[in-house]
Amino acid sequence: MTLDKHRDTVLCVAFSPDGKILASGSCDKTVILWDAVSGELIRTLKAHESWVKSIAFSPDGKTLASDGGDGTVMLWEVSTGKQLRTLTGHIGSVAVAFSPDGKTLASGSSDGTVLLWDLAVDVD
Repeated sequence: MTLDKHRDTVLCVAFSPDGKILASGSCDKTVILWDAVSGELIRTLKAHESWVKSIAFSPDGKTLASDGGDGTVMLWEVSTGKQLRTLTGHIGSVAVAFSPDGKTLASGSSDGTVLLWDLAVDVD
């Protein structure tokens, strides 16, 4: 099976915890959610102003974090594609990971910092 809806280089992929959804991030500034069994495109997430280098699903699979090469981290509701939050604080490209309990998001950047985000707190 080949999934080929991105218009530029794919930089990252991640499976949801239940294995039903595959997310891919690209230099085309999008994240695409795919049905991992059929390969059908579920939805395209567009909000980043730069390429998407890293993506991660929360442990419950309800939230997806993506980073832009511009230092932003975006949180998305997987079921709807709604953008939940934009986290700022880095300069440069970022990588993201959820804690095992899903309550904290770690973001590491080419600026030499790691930020820990308490997702139980409204940061907007």
